[in-house]
Amino acid sequence: MSPHATPEANATGFQGQIPPLEPLLSEVIATLALAAHAYLADSDGRQPDLASAEAAIDVATSAFERVKERLRPEERLAITQMLTETRMMFVRKRGA
Repeated sequence: MSPHATPEANATGFQGQIPPLEPLLSEVIATLALAAHAYLADSDGRQPDLASAEAAIDVATSAFERVKERLRPEERLAITQMLTETRMMFVRKRGA
């Protein structure tokens, strides 16, 4: 344990400064969008998992809506485009 870190910081895995929320949420949103793409894939004879894709998209969208005003404009645009593309893929797969 670092002599300057609190027991709470060490227990949560943060040694030193706690990172800002925005980059963490951006990473979570991107990870969920990528997961949704994976759930929608129908490669290797596997059927798309629409329920899991929908849940990933919904959670990513909720997180984005919660934090979007705190993001830089270029980051906001990139995430908006990623989520829109993911939703459109979901709609195409669901309609197929």
